[in-house]
Amino acid sequence: MNAVDPRRTIEELKELRRLTGDENGAQRVAFTPVWVATRAWLRAKLDAIPQLQTHVDAAGNMWSTLPGESPRALLIGGHMDSVPNGGWLDGCLNVLAGLEILRRIVAQYAGRPPVTVRLVDWADEEGARFGKSLFGSSACAGTLNMEEARGLKDRDGVALPEALRAVGIDLENAKASGAELKDAAAYLELHVEQGPVLLDLDLPLGAVLGTFGVERHAITFRGQAAHSGSTPMNRRKDALLAAARMSPEIYRIAERSGVGVCTIGSCSTKPGIVTSVVEECRLTLDQRHLDAAALARMLREAQEASERFAQEGNVTVTWERLWQIEPRPFHPELIEFCDEAIRETCGQSHRLPSGPLHDAAEVAGAGVPTVMMFVQSLHGISHNKIEDTKEEHLEACVQAFDRLAERTLRWVAAKGLVH
Repeated sequence: MNAVDPRRTIEELKELRRLTGDENGAQRVAFTPVWVATRAWLRAKLDAIPQLQTHVDAAGNMWSTLPGESPRALLIGGHMDSVPNGGWLDGCLNVLAGLEILRRIVAQYAGRPPVTVRLVDWADEEGARFGKSLFGSSACAGTLNMEEARGLKDRDGVALPEALRAVGIDLENAKASGAELKDAAAYLELHVEQGPVLLDLDLPLGAVLGTFGVERHAITFRGQAAHSGSTPMNRRKDALLAAARMSPEIYRIAERSGVGVCTIGSCSTKPGIVTSVVEECRLTLDQRHLDAAALARMLREAQEASERFAQEGNVTVTWERLWQIEPRPFHPELIEFCDEAIRETCGQSHRLPSGPLHDAAEVAGAGVPTVMMFVQSLHGISHNKIEDTKEEHLEACVQAFDRLAERTLRWVAAKGLVH
């Protein structure tokens, strides 16, 4: 087996950081001029490999294909876009490691592997500009909510369809990108962990079990506005008092769930003045778990708690679902391959779920066998200019990801022979 060159990947990551970052971090927000320049930079790297065929699909995803003896395809994916002031590795590490693996496969198989290998740069994984994550992969998987997408606007009032047209994408045709998955037999994605699990275990790499399901709701408590000076404490219908009791309760709910997490991310009150008892308090609650039944139980416990606190405070409570996605468990055989590749590279592996969503969740939801590999994040921080990973860990992740890709390539080839 020919060897990849992890140092080349690291140098290309640094080159990209110089081209598309500033003192505040990465600025590769999707559908902006910096993102367009990023795509041109990547395209030049891909075009330097004559065996590759590269095109942009109907949703703006960029695919680079190495045709094989079989059309059955191993997909390797990531995203070049970032959040504003983001990290230098988030998303682009996946793509550039995949590029290095393509170089190795071209050399090893004289440009013609037993199955087709495809590298994809998904469009707008982050959703930073329009508030809708996984645009390109959800369009490809067929789950993009078109009505919602038509109405999305950025902070300057630019509508998503208009921004897409500016970069040559027709929103109304975006789901035609689903044709790209026709021959997909497996999907692999590498990513910085973005959290502290591997850091706390002092391990460089981990195999990802799947992405959390998410329940996201707005909870509104309603009481009675009243003068803060003339209303006795025992006569108040204080919506904030009932809402505030939710904060420690969701921590107890999460603790009972095992690996689940719960977050109250915002709180707003009306009338919102210092001289009035709070009439209305609106919370946003985000709940995540890898197990669907556990996630449903977390939601039910939060609803029951809110009703109990409302009754005790003599106020009312209503719930509004904002967004929901089912857990996306990854393929058990590919998880084993990922574990083996990590152990061969580093000696020890760890299996963990992904709390953040990734394009891999959409691909897995479309029925393609999927797995992710995580590399340790220093500080446990991402979406921030201080995001970082030790260079020896970056080298290890490229090597381990390459081992995973080769195992999966052979698995896809063998399954093709069986069928």
